[in-house]
Amino acid sequence: MPPRLQLNALAAFPPLPIVRLRVQFQRRLASSSTPDIYDVVCVGGGPAGLSLLTGLRNSKITSNLKVALVDGQDLQKNRLRKDASLESFSNRCSSLTPASVKNLQEIGAWSHAAQARIQPYQEMQVWDGISGARISFDWDSARPILSPRSPTQPTTIAYMIENINITSTLLSRLEELGGVHIFSSQNVSSIALGTEAPDVDLSSWPVLTLSSGKQLAARLLVGADGANSPVRTFAGIPSRGFDYSRHGLVATLKLAGPGWGGPDHKIAYQRFLPTGPIAMLPLPGNVASLVWSTTPERAAKLKALPESDFVAMVNAGFRLSATDLEFLHTMSSGQEEEVAWREQHTSLDTHTIPQKVTAVQSGTVASFPLKLRHADTYTGERVALVGDAAHTIHPLAGQGLNQGQGDAAALVRTISRAVQTGQDIGSVLALESYNSERYAENNAMLGICDKLHRLYSVESGPVVGLRTWGLKAVDAVGPLKGFFMNRAAGGV
Repeated sequence: MPPRLQLNALAAFPPLPIVRLRVQFQRRLASSSTPDIYDVVCVGGGPAGLSLLTGLRNSKITSNLKVALVDGQDLQKNRLRKDASLESFSNRCSSLTPASVKNLQEIGAWSHAAQARIQPYQEMQVWDGISGARISFDWDSARPILSPRSPTQPTTIAYMIENINITSTLLSRLEELGGVHIFSSQNVSSIALGTEAPDVDLSSWPVLTLSSGKQLAARLLVGADGANSPVRTFAGIPSRGFDYSRHGLVATLKLAGPGWGGPDHKIAYQRFLPTGPIAMLPLPGNVASLVWSTTPERAAKLKALPESDFVAMVNAGFRLSATDLEFLHTMSSGQEEEVAWREQHTSLDTHTIPQKVTAVQSGTVASFPLKLRHADTYTGERVALVGDAAHTIHPLAGQGLNQGQGDAAALVRTISRAVQTGQDIGSVLALESYNSERYAENNAMLGICDKLHRLYSVESGPVVGLRTWGLKAVDAVGPLKGFFMNRAAGGV
C-alpha cells in the first residue's frame, strides 16, 4: 500500500490486532504435471465472486479472458426455486443500494432477478432507544426546499432482497453469457506457486489443487472466499480486527399489515439500543426481515423462547423502554403477558414504529457472531481480494454485501484497463488502482459503523445528550441529510 494511503487509512481507523489463520500452504507445487492455465480463477461463488465473473464476461474488453470459478458448495442446489412461494422468505437478506442495483443492471444480471421477491423501500426511521431522538430518511425531506425535483434523483433508498435471489440472478446471467469453467462442489486442497518448465514458466503463478485432484494455474487469483479466506492466507496478507461480543439475531417476520406507508411506500425501522440496534426491513406483502444485534447470551435466550414470547420481545424492542427490555430479558418465560401489560402503560405514536409482528416464519430464527476484520491490503503478486475476504463489517448500516459489489465492479474496471494497455493483469502494478480505490473507501465505512456502534452503546452521561443533538441537527438540515443518504446509497 502506498505510504499516503496508509496514513489516510490509519487516520480513519486506528491500528487493530493482526488476526492470522493457522492454515499453512506450501510455497511450491510438488507435482510435475502441467495444470490447466487460466487468466482469472475466482475462489468463492457468493455475490461478490459471481458479480466479478459476470462483469468480466459481460465486458467486450475482458470477454476473451479464460476464467474459472471454484466453490465448495453445489451452486445449483443453492439457487432459488422458480416456483418459490411468496408466503415464505429466507432469513438471509440484504439491503441493496441503488448503486449496487445499477451495477447489476449494467452487467445484464438484474433482469434475471425474481422481481416479485424484491421490495424497494422509500423511507427509513432511525431513533435512539434511550433519548427517543429520531431521524427520518427519505429523499423528499432530504432535498433542499428551493431545488426542484430532478428526474435523475432516486426515490428508493434501497432494495430488500434475499441473498439466494442475488446468487441465482448472477448464475443465470453467467449461464446466458457462457465461457466460465465452473468447478462446483470442489474444495481447494492447496495453493502453491507453480514451477518452471521448458514449455511454460509458472514460477510466479498461484496453482490451485482441488479436492478432485484437478490443478488450475491463475494469472490472477481472486479470493472471494469469505472471512477465513484461504487465498488471503496463501498471499500472506494479514487481517486485523476484533470480535464485538455481539450476535446478529435474524428472523423472517409476519406483520399485522403492509405498514403505515401502505403497499407502495415501504418503511424500514431501526432503533439503537445499548446492546446494539434492532432493525425491521420490509419484504413483499406483510413480511419483514429482522436483524437484532445483542449479546450472545440474550441471542441464545431469544432463540429458545416459544414463538408467542419471541414475537412479544420483538414488538417490545420497538415499543418499550430500554429499562423495560432489561427486565424482560431476565424472564425465563411469560414475556407475552408481561409485554401486553407494559404496553398498556406506555405512550406510543404508532405511526412512527413498525406494524406489530404477529408470527415468525418457522425455522428462520438464527444468529451469527459480529466481527470487524480488514485486510492490510487487497492485492499481492497475482492475487486480489474482494468481499468478506478483504473486509467484514458491523451490519448496522447494511453495507457489507454492497461493499463486495463495489469491490467486484472496481476490480473489473482495473482488469479492463490492464487489458487495454497491454499490462499483465496479475502484476502488482496493474492491480494498484483497485487497491487504492477500494481500500480507502471501505476503511472509512468500517470506521464509521464501528464508531456508531460504540457511540450508541453508551447508556448515560453527556454522550447521550450530544448524540441526541447531532441526530436532531442532521434531521433538520435537508442538504446535510441528503449528503448522508447519498453516501449510504453508494453515491448515486
